[in-house]
Amino acid sequence: MIDLHIHSYYSDGTMSPEELVFHAKTKGAHTIAITDHDGMEGLREGEEAGRQYGVNVLSGIELSTEDEGEFYMHILGYCFNRENEELKKEVEIIKRKRVERNEKLLAALREIGCKLTNDDLQLREGQDFVGKPTIAMALMKKGYISSPKEAFKEGHYMRSDTVRKVHREKISAKSAIKLIKEAGGIPVLAHPMKIAYSAAQAEDSVFEILERQLIKMKEWGLAGMECYYSGHLPQDTKHLVHLANKHHLIITAGSDFHGLEFDNNIKLGGFPIDENFDEKKIISEIQKGNLE
Repeated sequence: MIDLHIHSYYSDGTMSPEELVFHAKTKGAHTIAITDHDGMEGLREGEEAGRQYGVNVLSGIELSTEDEGEFYMHILGYCFNRENEELKKEVEIIKRKRVERNEKLLAALREIGCKLTNDDLQLREGQDFVGKPTIAMALMKKGYISSPKEAFKEGHYMRSDTVRKVHREKISAKSAIKLIKEAGGIPVLAHPMKIAYSAAQAEDSVFEILERQLIKMKEWGLAGMECYYSGHLPQDTKHLVHLANKHHLIITAGSDFHGLEFDNNIKLGGFPIDENFDEKKIISEIQKGNLE
């Protein structure tokens, strides 16, 4: 079993990298990638735990990106040099922008009656990352909601009109792909069914929109697409595998696991598979960057 989309508490997960690796071991996973949002702090700890527990741990990252203000998507990067100076510099810029965004989110939440402070967002000692799931956890701990998922229901808290007006400036998808490639890594489109696009695109089918975007991103150096994902329906996966093969993209698989406490419906390694799923090929292509 593999899982190439997992978050630790160095971003918005609830488990340490070592705990994630141990959990993966108990679930029978032999290869995982820790793909924290906009950061690489947990990679060394994860790799050391991998050696301890006998789990192959790949370096990973997940970058939030946009394309000309019309598409919003996440780009995963694998097997890159985490000491690459340009990548490190961009990650630091992204972190500063996230801090600014979070201050605005707290102000927006106060407008709708949720009195959270920066101290409430510190869910563990030494934490320096706060994402929207972190805020959802804080809302639960303060008693505003009964589960983190509740914060993201339409019209509620994080999905209220007031809070949704707060945006963070994102790196362009083209720049993210370039950064990962120049750091020696493999850029992959995360959970493609979650791409957000402008209303002007809505007259076309999801897959027509996605294919046009894939063609453009392939020219920028996109190498793969996360076809197997915890939130994909079987028919979605079938379409995505077809598109990936058509455009010679590496097919990857990930759960987007954030920890047992965050969402017990998402399990490490918990993505639907079909007869086309070939985990050995996935690992080989990711590690070698074998683009046909």
